[in-house]
Amino acid sequence: MEGRTPIIAGNWKMHKTRAETRNLIKELAAGLRINAPACEVITAPPFISISDAVEETRNTQIRVSAQNMHWEDHGAFTGEISGPMLKEAGCSHVIIGHSERRQYFGETDEMVNLKIKAAMKHELIPIFCLGETLTQREDGKTFEVVKDQLIRGMEGISSSDPTRLVIAYEPVWAIGTGRTATPDQAQEVHGFLRRELGALVGIDFAAKVRILYGGSVKPANTRSLMNRDDIDGCLVGGASLKSEDFLGIIKGTA
Repeated sequence: MEGRTPIIAGNWKMHKTRAETRNLIKELAAGLRINAPACEVITAPPFISISDAVEETRNTQIRVSAQNMHWEDHGAFTGEISGPMLKEAGCSHVIIGHSERRQYFGETDEMVNLKIKAAMKHELIPIFCLGETLTQREDGKTFEVVKDQLIRGMEGISSSDPTRLVIAYEPVWAIGTGRTATPDQAQEVHGFLRRELGALVGIDFAAKVRILYGGSVKPANTRSLMNRDDIDGCLVGGASLKSEDFLGIIKGTA
């Protein structure tokens, strides 16, 4: 992880009202003032709470991400949000290709690719998610699956700034299940992804891109994950909804 600033990002999913968003961020900000983080801290509240989150994170070290976006700038896409809207609202990042978007809303690798391109176009940093299901892992297809997702997601994408792209490896079988990939399992996939990214866009670029682990991350397992060479942080789900747990994970990056 030498030279790569760790990232701890919290994906709140469909949780927290606007008032609850403000309260949680106030608690996080207070905790971070006491123990300054050795990492970048990102929160991803629901769309309706983004403006509240941005307001509460002013003059703090916390940045705000959206959980999804459309690839078009505007149009007849009922219920969707565009890159320019997120940028104007104050987002710095956007999560793209989360397994729940793929599973429940039919997102394909091609759609993910369009969204990554749109995010970069509007100077939003994509947090590009990929990962295998339990069946795919048990069938020995983990590397085949994540390589395919990486290649399709990155098609036609070039960037000279590795800080403008974040990748998140999330084994689908570990998301919200309480099961976690062992640090060695996670490192094996992270190292593989970095090598494959190097083949796609260049070794120097790949060496500087942050690759996060996501899947039942808790304060108790953060340090062991972060001790691995190619794990540069965590994309946290349930544990990001409680300030004590999320602050504990942030502390684990030290």
